[in-house]
Amino acid sequence: MSQPTSPAAGQVSQAPASSAESFIEKFVQVRQRLLGEMRKVIIGQDEVIELLLAAMFARGHCLLVGVPGLAKTLMISTLAKVLHLKFNRIQFTPDLMPSDITGTDVLEEDPATGKRGFRFVRGPVFANIVLADEINRTPPKTQSALLQAMQEYQVTAGGHTYPLEPPFFVLATQNPVDQEGTYPLPEAQLDRFMFMVNISYPSKQEERQIVRRTTMELDADPEPVLSASDILTVQRVLRKLPVSDHVVDYSVSLARATRPHQPGTPSFINDWLTWGAGPRAAQYLVLGAKAHAILNGRLNVSCDDVRAVAKPVLRHRLFTNFNADAEGIGPDQVVEKLLANVPEASADEYRA
Repeated sequence: MSQPTSPAAGQVSQAPASSAESFIEKFVQVRQRLLGEMRKVIIGQDEVIELLLAAMFARGHCLLVGVPGLAKTLMISTLAKVLHLKFNRIQFTPDLMPSDITGTDVLEEDPATGKRGFRFVRGPVFANIVLADEINRTPPKTQSALLQAMQEYQVTAGGHTYPLEPPFFVLATQNPVDQEGTYPLPEAQLDRFMFMVNISYPSKQEERQIVRRTTMELDADPEPVLSASDILTVQRVLRKLPVSDHVVDYSVSLARATRPHQPGTPSFINDWLTWGAGPRAAQYLVLGAKAHAILNGRLNVSCDDVRAVAKPVLRHRLFTNFNADAEGIGPDQVVEKLLANVPEASADEYRA
C-alpha cells in the first residue's frame, strides 16, 4: 500500500505540541478526508462508518451484524486501506481451529547442524486490523481464540507469549443468530466488543447507486489517509480528554440501571431482562462519548454524547427474558426506555 497522500495525513501526529483547538481543527479535516475516501467505495452507512472510527480511536473492537450482502466485509477492508494499516482477514468456518487464528509451532531442521527445533509461525491475528468474517459460523472453542488478543493485546501459544503491534482492532461481522449454520457468541466474547453495530438494508436511492456503481467499470481506489502513528496519537489524546463527574455518573447510572433485581432498578428491567451490563459498559459509554465528541469537532464531552453511543454499547450486553420476547421487546427498545427513564444527576446532588 502506498504512503498516505492526503495533505491532512501525518499532521495529527503533531497534536501534542499544538493547542487543543489546533488539534481539533486538523482532526476535523482528517475526518472529512477519511469519510470522503470511504464513500468512494461505500454508499450510505455513514453512521456505521462513524461508529467504526469511534471504536478505533477509543481502542475498542467492533461487531457488525447484518444479513449477507450488505457490504460488511467490504466496509472493513476499505477502512483498512484508508488507514494504511496491516490487514488480515480470517474467514470463520465450522472447521476452523484456534491455531488457524493464533499460529502454531512447526518442526524445522537446521540445514547447517542437522538439529531439529520448533519455530512459531504467526497466525493472521498478528495484524493491525483483523477482520473476523462471519465470526458466529465457527464453534465457541475457536471463537475464544480471540479473547486474549482482544483484551490483553498479546497471544500465548506453545508456552510463549507474543505481543501484538499497536494499534490493534478486531472488526468482526456476524450473521443474524437465527440463520442456519450459526453459533451464538459466548457472553465473554460479546463483552469484549465495544460496539455492536446493526446494519440495515439501504434506501431505494442508495441501492440504485450501489447497483449502478457495481455493474459498471469504475475506478474507485481509496487512498490512505492516516498512519499507525497518527492513530496512536489520536488514541492518546482521547484518553487524556477530561470528562466531568456529571458525565461519568450518568454513564454509571445507565449501566447499573440495566441489572435486574438491584436497588433502584426500574421495574421494566426486572420484567424484561435476565441480566444486564457489567462495569465494562460504563467504561465504553465514557470512551464512546469521548470519541463521539472528538469526531464532531468538540473537546467537551456531554451526556448527549453518552446517549449517542448508548445503543451500540449496551445492546449486546442486555439479555432479554421470555416476557420481553413474548411482547416483541428487543435490546434497542430497552435502551430507549432506559434513556427516557434514567435522569442525569442534578446540581444539588453534587453539593450534598
